[in-house]
Amino acid sequence: MPTKASQNPADYIVPLNMNGLEGRMLRAPAIKKKDQQKELLLIYGHHAMLERWWSLAQNLQEYGSVTIPDLPGFGGMDSFYKIKQRPTIDAYADYLAAFIKLRYRHKKVSILGISFGFVVATRMLQRYPELAKKVVLLVSVVGFMHRDDFVYAPRQRRLYHYATRVFATRPMAIFIRYAGLNRWTLRTLYVQLPNSKRRMIEVSPEEFEATMDFEVKIWQANDVRTHWLTTSEFLNIDNCQSKVDLTVLHVASQEDHYFNNEIVKQHMLVTFSGYNRYVARSKAHTPSILADKKAAGVLLPTGLRRRLRAL
Repeated sequence: MPTKASQNPADYIVPLNMNGLEGRMLRAPAIKKKDQQKELLLIYGHHAMLERWWSLAQNLQEYGSVTIPDLPGFGGMDSFYKIKQRPTIDAYADYLAAFIKLRYRHKKVSILGISFGFVVATRMLQRYPELAKKVVLLVSVVGFMHRDDFVYAPRQRRLYHYATRVFATRPMAIFIRYAGLNRWTLRTLYVQLPNSKRRMIEVSPEEFEATMDFEVKIWQANDVRTHWLTTSEFLNIDNCQSKVDLTVLHVASQEDHYFNNEIVKQHMLVTFSGYNRYVARSKAHTPSILADKKAAGVLLPTGLRRRLRAL
């Protein structure tokens, strides 16, 4: 029988201390008692916090117990800079491996990586191939593999890559944090920039204002240097150098404004031993940050839900 599940994410959030870095972790049990031993690890993407992905976690509770750990420098967690380490993708891979070894020492787990989160999960499995034996399902939720996956022209992507390197320097990061990450500036950018405007498709004025309130909260919670250095890294990513002996279940957004889904497929076929694709009927890379359970459920297409149900 289903347990009575709280609708408030705060009821499931606990402190997380990993390698001297303090953050938070969301731990939500499966709705049905018979599924509570099935472990689902959700790795959020760039520009995120636990509350932003609570609506997807609610969907996943139908299939198992859901854990979402903060990533260093995101969601309000201490950044790698606190321990004098650069926030590279390799550093995130090592962090995730440590978390899995600690949290799932005697258990198997299904991993779902959202966008950048899938980049980290892939690199972790490449650096720690022995952990593949613990993975029941590996799910890419609008994930990517290689710099050529981006829809940007090579010259444009390289420009973004070098610009974000500059933004990640300490002086620029301080300037951006205190001069740029306020409601007026962010609101202006979201109205003007093409990618931001696309994310606001069919949004009412009231929802736009609520979205901006949440956007400001997320931007200010995330470490600025970490945000831009990781952006620079994934704009130049190549996660096709080592094989991973797992089948990837890839959820592709039908109208992804960041990635070419066919090129993503080609790179996943290079790296993973198997590939299955499911199409999310989404009008952008991911649903709105205010998406409720129903709206976020688009990221779990019917075919993938069948696989999760069969765990």
